[in-house]
Amino acid sequence: MSDDNSVRPVCIAGTGSYVPEKVLTNADLEKLVDTTDEWIVTRTGIRERRMAAEGQHTSHLATKAAERALEQAGLSADDVQLIIVATITPDTLTPATACYVQQNLGALGAVAFDISAACSGFLYAMKIAKRLISDGAFENALIIGAEKLSSFINWEDRTTCVLFGDGAGAAVLKKATEPEDGEILATEMGTDGRQTHLLNIPGGGSACPITIENADQRLATLAMLGKEVFKHAVTRMKQSAEKVIERSGLKPEDIALVVPHQANLRIIDAIAERLDVPYERVFTNLQKYGNTSAAAVAIALDEANRSGRIKKGEHAVLVVFGAGLTWAAAAVKW
Repeated sequence: MSDDNSVRPVCIAGTGSYVPEKVLTNADLEKLVDTTDEWIVTRTGIRERRMAAEGQHTSHLATKAAERALEQAGLSADDVQLIIVATITPDTLTPATACYVQQNLGALGAVAFDISAACSGFLYAMKIAKRLISDGAFENALIIGAEKLSSFINWEDRTTCVLFGDGAGAAVLKKATEPEDGEILATEMGTDGRQTHLLNIPGGGSACPITIENADQRLATLAMLGKEVFKHAVTRMKQSAEKVIERSGLKPEDIALVVPHQANLRIIDAIAERLDVPYERVFTNLQKYGNTSAAAVAIALDEANRSGRIKKGEHAVLVVFGAGLTWAAAAVKW
């Protein structure tokens, strides 16, 4: 889906992120399943990931990231008009995790809802919020990618349990009023529902409720056909990134930083090569956190922002891919 002409420019006013304290290393996983640190690092680039504590829910992670984004943006909870939480690991099937976040923040004047687009969710939320602010429906929005994937992992499946972690990232979007505010220049998203079988959680929904009879089959855990996902991910991420670069009037040499989905270092390498962007301009942190789905690009954006990897006036491209299959990209002037 192509970008639309914004009536009013929209910028990112602040970012925030939060990861749980508990670290699960590759050495720890060697004790759980038949794997090795060398195998994991060679194939994925991941060295450790974070695990939420007992009683720590997706909404708790989301709230902490949101608080940090609001602080940087100089907004109070009372100022927030819209909250969108992107997640595939909601606290409850209903109500939405965004409702719990609204309650936690005390942002009782905000409209709040969830979206489910897997790893692409944060940039889906960005496109939705950008349009709603641009049209004048809202003055600002708090968008959050948050996941507690540890609750949906089969810890006996060595092909998937090594990949995922918990965490949350957030951004505050608002109407841009000054040139120094920056601007979200272009957004892109797409879906190919023919590939739903490649990456999914088959149980727990209306198609396959969890019952006493099937409870031992671990149907409410992530299942993935990794090689097929890899092939589609590289193609779709390249295409969507190229579209936002072109529509923004940019060239590869104009891009100060590419912030890709943090799923696999091989995918990130392939994307950097195909976009013709030097690898030193590509942000990676998956070695510390693994794949945190909707939270991954949001956490990476916040770390890039706070560490000075992206500076005022520079251009960044965010690009993601996830189950659905879904993909999305955004070009931003910081």
